[in-house]
Amino acid sequence: MHWVVLIASGMLEALWATALGESEKLTRPKPTTIFVIALTGSMAGLAYAMTAIPTGTAYAIWVGIGAVLTVTLSIARGHDQATRLRLCLLAGIVLCVVGLKVVA
Repeated sequence: MHWVVLIASGMLEALWATALGESEKLTRPKPTTIFVIALTGSMAGLAYAMTAIPTGTAYAIWVGIGAVLTVTLSIARGHDQATRLRLCLLAGIVLCVVGLKVVA
């Protein structure tokens, strides 16, 4: 269960990061509300996961999931380009996250 919560909180990290970028310095109500709710859920989930998963492993996986999904959302929305190098680097992050899970 801790791993499921960690993955979900990593996904929420991507959501709050994207909403923060859209909030225009927290002046737009809808993205600001999404940011606050997703941030709270993401941090609560990370804290819960860290009760059973070592801190370093949990944090690295949380950040990796959040980073990959944030870039993916940015590419999907047309804010970033999906270059071959960028996609290879994202795949490297995914492989490292999976590797941390495997050896944990």
